[in-house]
Amino acid sequence: MRPARLMKVFVTRRIPPEGRAALAQAADCEVEQWDSDEPIPDEELERGIAGADGLLCLLSDCVDKRLLDAAGANLKVISTLSVGVDHLALDEIKKRGIRVGYTPDVLTDTTAELAVSLLLTTCRRLPEAIAEVKNGGWTTWKPLWMCGYGLTQSTVGIIGLGRIGQAVARRLKPFGVQRFLYTGRQPRPREAEEFQAEFVSVSQLATESDFIVVACSLTPATKELCNKDFFQKMKKTAVFVNISRGDVVNQDDLYQALAGGHIAAAGLDVTTPEPLPTNHPLLTLKNCVILPHIGSATYRTRNIMSLLAANNLLAGLRGEPMPKELKL
Repeated sequence: MRPARLMKVFVTRRIPPEGRAALAQAADCEVEQWDSDEPIPDEELERGIAGADGLLCLLSDCVDKRLLDAAGANLKVISTLSVGVDHLALDEIKKRGIRVGYTPDVLTDTTAELAVSLLLTTCRRLPEAIAEVKNGGWTTWKPLWMCGYGLTQSTVGIIGLGRIGQAVARRLKPFGVQRFLYTGRQPRPREAEEFQAEFVSVSQLATESDFIVVACSLTPATKELCNKDFFQKMKKTAVFVNISRGDVVNQDDLYQALAGGHIAAAGLDVTTPEPLPTNHPLLTLKNCVILPHIGSATYRTRNIMSLLAANNLLAGLRGEPMPKELKL
C-alpha cells in the first residue's frame, strides 16, 4: 500500500514558537518556512508556494491573482496571521474554492491597550517631554510648558465600534470621558449601550469629538475616509488616533492639518506604506507620534495568534471546521 502523500505547507515568515511547534507536529504535512523575520522576496514566495496545499501568510504578504496562479490547483487553504484580510484577493480566492482562516478576537485586548497608550502618549506630548529631558530643554517649572489635553469630561469619537472599538471605549470610560460617539455602516445599539454611545454621522463625529480613534476595517467605503474635509471639521484642540489601516487616512491631508494647526495632534500605529520612509513629512512633526504597527505586539498575543493560524491551516487541510474561518 502506497503511503499517503504529505500535504505541502508554505509559511512566509518565521512565526512565534507555539504556532511553529503545532506545524512541526503535523505528521501529515511537509512544512517549508521562509526562515527570516524580514519579508520574503516575490520570487522566493512564488517558488515556495508552487504546488502547495496550504499557505500561512502575514498581513504584509500580498496574495493576489498572480500569486494564486503561481500556487496552482493544489492550494486549498490560506491562513493569515492577522485579523485584517485586505492583503488577500478574496474574490479570486472564493472563485477558486480556497478556504481562509484568520485570527480575530485574540488580539482585541492587546490592540485596545495600545490604542489607549498611543492616545495618552500623543495627547500628553510624552515624546516631546522625554526629548526635553534629554536635550536640556527642561530648565524650570513653567505654568503652560508641555501642556496637553486630558480625557476628563471629554467627548471621544470612535470610527468602527467593532470588537476593538468597544474594547477601546471600555478602557477609556474610567478616565472620566463624558460622552462617546461612534459611526460605522449601521447603528449597534446593543454594543453601544455599555458606553451610552451615540450613533452619529462621520461629519458630526469629526465636528464634536475631542479625541477620535479609528478602529474600522479597510473597505472601499473607508479608504481615505479621514481626508481634508474630515480634518477641517475637527476641533483645533482635537487629537486623532489611527490603529486600523493606513489607507483609511489620506496622509498628505493629515500632514497639512497638523502642520497648519487645524488639529492638535495625531498618533498613528498604521501608515501607508509600512514601513514609513524615514524622510516622510509626518516624521518631521512634533505633534505626530508614529509607531511601527505594534498593536498586537505582546509575547502572549503573538504566540496565541500563531497557534490559531497554524490550527486554522491544519483543520482546513484536513477538511475539518477551522477554529476561525472567514466566510467568503
